[in-house]
Amino acid sequence: MLDASTWWSRVNNHVLESALGLALLLVGLFKVLLPVLGVVGPLALASTTRTVGIDADVPLPDTTASGAVTLRAAGRAELVFHSPGFGDRLLLILPGLVGAVLLLVIFDVLIRLARTFHAGDFFVPRNARRLLVVSGLVFLIGTLPPALDVLTTHLLVDGTPVGQVVHTPYSLDMVAVFGALLIAAAAAAFRQGARLREDVEGLV
Repeated sequence: MLDASTWWSRVNNHVLESALGLALLLVGLFKVLLPVLGVVGPLALASTTRTVGIDADVPLPDTTASGAVTLRAAGRAELVFHSPGFGDRLLLILPGLVGAVLLLVIFDVLIRLARTFHAGDFFVPRNARRLLVVSGLVFLIGTLPPALDVLTTHLLVDGTPVGQVVHTPYSLDMVAVFGALLIAAAAAAFRQGARLREDVEGLV
């Protein structure tokens, strides 16, 4: 018969796995499947807008009140595509799609890691490797989608009248980069824990 602590631990493990599985399902559905269907299928689900940077203040029409106040788009604007073709739709979703796919892989690795908790195998070499993989994927989320955003925005506006105004500088997602460093540190701790565990088992 299971004692209360063992029962609670198993419940926690199942809750963790279920939460990760649900997150994987939701990201796959709303961030990958539906956007892809919007590009290749008959559903009008793909985004037709993108927030971009602009080099100079652009005056907006019909925004002067009482002749004293003017509203300007300072630094940011929304790029709107009317009836975009397949290529434009693909470019619009590409940064977010790549980030979502990386996130799906992260959830898959975390589910595999969580399953080892059933046997109490926290500090094992494969978990250290899994955390290192997660760290690399989180780092890619912080660096690759922003780079794709810059590249695809340039391709979208190149040769258009707004191409001279739109300017989207490359900007790292510092939260993701910092998170990747923390996860890498956790991977190192797991690796050290696995090494100590092997040493102790060798002494017994």
